[in-house]
Amino acid sequence: MQYLQVDSVSKRYGEKLLFENISFLVNKGDKVALVAANGTGKSSLVRALAGIEKQDSGSIHFARDIRVEYLLQEPAIDSSMSILENVLFTDNLASKAIINYEKALSHPGEEEAMTRAIAQMDAAHAWDYETRVKQLLFKLDIKDFNQNAAHLSGGEKKRVALAKVLVNEPDFLILDEPTNHLDLEMIEWLEEWLIQSKITLFLITHDRYFLERVCTRIIEIENGKLYNYSGNYSDYLEKKEAREINEAANVAKAKNLMRTELEWMRRMPKARGTKSKARIESFYELKKQASKRIDKEEVELQINPERLGSKILELHKISKSFGDKVLFKDVEYKFKRFDKVGIIGVNGSGKSTFLKVLTGKIEPDKGKVVIGETIKFGIYSQDGMALKEGMKVIDVVREFGEYIPLKGGSKITASQLLERFLFPSYMHYVHVDRLSGGEKRRLYLLTVLIQNPNFLILDEPTNDLDLMTLNVLEDFLLDFPGCLLIVSHDRYFMDKLVDHVFVFEENGAIADFPGSYSFYREKQEETAYEKSVEKASKVVKDQNNTQSDDNKLSYEERKQYNRLEKEIEKLEAKKVTLHERMAVVVNDFEELNQLNKELKEIEVLIDDKTMEWLDLAERA
Repeated sequence: MQYLQVDSVSKRYGEKLLFENISFLVNKGDKVALVAANGTGKSSLVRALAGIEKQDSGSIHFARDIRVEYLLQEPAIDSSMSILENVLFTDNLASKAIINYEKALSHPGEEEAMTRAIAQMDAAHAWDYETRVKQLLFKLDIKDFNQNAAHLSGGEKKRVALAKVLVNEPDFLILDEPTNHLDLEMIEWLEEWLIQSKITLFLITHDRYFLERVCTRIIEIENGKLYNYSGNYSDYLEKKEAREINEAANVAKAKNLMRTELEWMRRMPKARGTKSKARIESFYELKKQASKRIDKEEVELQINPERLGSKILELHKISKSFGDKVLFKDVEYKFKRFDKVGIIGVNGSGKSTFLKVLTGKIEPDKGKVVIGETIKFGIYSQDGMALKEGMKVIDVVREFGEYIPLKGGSKITASQLLERFLFPSYMHYVHVDRLSGGEKRRLYLLTVLIQNPNFLILDEPTNDLDLMTLNVLEDFLLDFPGCLLIVSHDRYFMDKLVDHVFVFEENGAIADFPGSYSFYREKQEETAYEKSVEKASKVVKDQNNTQSDDNKLSYEERKQYNRLEKEIEKLEAKKVTLHERMAVVVNDFEELNQLNKELKEIEVLIDDKTMEWLDLAERA
């Protein structure tokens, strides 16, 4: 069934053409991602789909009687309301009943108000809905749902906005950069939720693991055209490369043919025959094809950092608290040359504060930070650039000089540098506030790098950057001849760059874990499993200790023991078969989803039966 039809849609922003005559369909159950360079209108298309912004031409049609919800990059949260009121901000009776019931609960002495609220809940059949709302809020780690929304952090606001769209159980969900401002645990929860649900999805994201695991189709806007790729991120990369090779071959073939035709045109008599006219027309079409440019513009990153000395950055038992909350305590570490470190922790755990303490912007409560004499920090913060009002793009770069020094002693003008960062000449005198979110981020990144730092601190650098800029940034950072400290929710970015991670733990400790983020998560899951087995074994031992000395199995128990061994073997064999089948049907999302469900059920059965078998084995 067709859920969305986009037909010949075009959009301009001032004089700039964002996209022209693009058309595509989204069918029930599709999980479609849109990728494109910054400033090409991804968010404008999402706002047009959501009905917030009007396209210049073309039509957008959703199927009748389907519920459509959307989550924008910067969600609108009403600061005058509580979290629960924001989530339930709709006209339905159940929502109003729940809000009144929560208010009555907060005033236990007013029995009449409570009686009215309960009657309203009964009349609106709102009890199940209330349970579902609260379960979702708990899953999103929102526990105090009567808290005023004015005091929420960026990550908390994003989670409230997510709850608002998910609680209505939409048929079609539109998400614009849903992972921005979410911590890693919450991203993994959302990823798993979207994989398991049958919801139809249209999203913009730069999170490549998200694209790999969630999406069944990727559409791309490039040079004004729309390209369709079935499959996930890996499939997209393969098919895009094949398309580009094919296009390059077609252009080369057209150029060769044009040389032959050009010779004929030059020596052609002034004939007026039908064949000659047709050939002339064909020549001009061929010329157009041969003149086609395969534009593969890339950001060029070149800097000339200061040489690192022997002393870099040392942390001597530093601690920091806010009120009763301990963010970190007694942290000791000496940075080594070319250290590439990632930072992991839930929102609000103190990651950004830690970076400010390291760079001397905030004093630690205890301990000492020693910064080497040769260290020159380059700091890319979540807050973005502090700009004077009315600044143009070129003014931002000229603040650092008309000429910028590069590697090898060469210099480059501010205009040339902007062009290397994919800001063409017509954009140099555009006001910064007219840039897209991704273009502002790219400009900010430029201002950090041109100061030639040798210690880069990047706090959520991937937010709003397009895939092309991210790939170039990653390649640059891999060869960066200095130290690197990254806070990021982008798992792909972290895995590619860092050698070890600082993990912010609940007790204020910061653990230094060798390896990538994914390796850390694997070890975390292994440890959790080992603890659960150890706990179960302890329970079995305790039970055995309370029993009599005669711990031999009864006849029925021994039969059960043997039966469990065989059942576990069969389940393990079925698990292998399911894995093999999943590898075959990787492009059939519905069957893959069903197989994944079966696999999870079998894994639960294996765990349950193994625990029962362990109990009997220990007694035997």
